[in-house]
Amino acid sequence: MITWQVAAHGPLLHLDARLSRALVHPDRASELLADLGNIQVAVPVLVVVLAYVGRRGRASGTDRWWLPPLAGAVLMALVPVIVVPLKELIARGGTPAVPPGTGYYPSGHTATAMIAYGSATLLLLPWPRTVHARRALVLACALVVACVSFGLVRRGYHWPLDVVASWCLGTVLLASFRLFLGRFRDGSQPK
Repeated sequence: MITWQVAAHGPLLHLDARLSRALVHPDRASELLADLGNIQVAVPVLVVVLAYVGRRGRASGTDRWWLPPLAGAVLMALVPVIVVPLKELIARGGTPAVPPGTGYYPSGHTATAMIAYGSATLLLLPWPRTVHARRALVLACALVVACVSFGLVRRGYHWPLDVVASWCLGTVLLASFRLFLGRFRDGSQPK
């Protein structure tokens, strides 16, 4: 529905523009928050987690220990494969705070943050020993993604709907990844 509203210049765009005007206040803090969604920041975090989880899985003697890290890497690689064609197809212009141009919908930074930090979190979830530690991990992930999203809108890099669309995309991808990991864990046994 969001994509249809953006592509058809529907009534949601008026609300989007009003919300953006109320929230945009470019400052250094919002720029730093938005930068957490950069490929140069989010992907190295995921790579470290992929290596850690692979090492832990191999050391524990898990069958196909390499499969979850590989699936996490493939999931991250899917982000530009999905987002870039959507940006080209929709060709949405940016907010008044950015130079003229198109390709702002959906937010690639938000999608990158959701998938990099979200898949890292899902890969790490089996390792903490306590429920509190697992909850803290999930909350930290949600907080980072929320900060990136807020920073992008506050700085004026994206309209709010650009960010919400990436939340929807990220939710579908991460839910699929979680289902995959659940099936993998159910079918893998330590040697």
